[in-house]
Amino acid sequence: MEYKYDTDFWAGNTARKIWDDIVPGAPRETIPYTLTKEAIHKLCKATGDMNPLYVDEDYAKTTKWGGLIAPPSIHVLLMFSCTPNDDWMRSPGTINAGQSWSYNVPARPGDVITLQARALDKFIKGNRLFAIHDNVFFNHNNEVICSGRGWTIRPM
Repeated sequence: MEYKYDTDFWAGNTARKIWDDIVPGAPRETIPYTLTKEAIHKLCKATGDMNPLYVDEDYAKTTKWGGLIAPPSIHVLLMFSCTPNDDWMRSPGTINAGQSWSYNVPARPGDVITLQARALDKFIKGNRLFAIHDNVFFNHNNEVICSGRGWTIRPM
């Protein structure tokens, strides 16, 4: 099966929050997302990580996890699934300048995932706009799935 993108990532770009709208310390608006087996499978296929723990339900039931879990790279999918289209993190042209993640409990199909996110700082260096931000993803049991800090270079 071939997957095709039908999303125009530039659509609505003028409605997105810009550099001046980033307020260090202020929580970002987020939306809950229900993780599905299909989303996990698509991510695994896209990344080439077909670990049976992520895609084979019968196998996953025999492991210490007792069922399917999502790969740690799920935070990439969650970042976009838990933020509205006008969020400044979704701006086309944003460059990932580095990130550090910690993983606590695995995300699972059926989890309703929420995100607590905020900019920690923003600054200009060498004619570039930088933002430092942190993100914490929770499952519906209020357990931390993963947390991370990132550095991005914003488009001018």
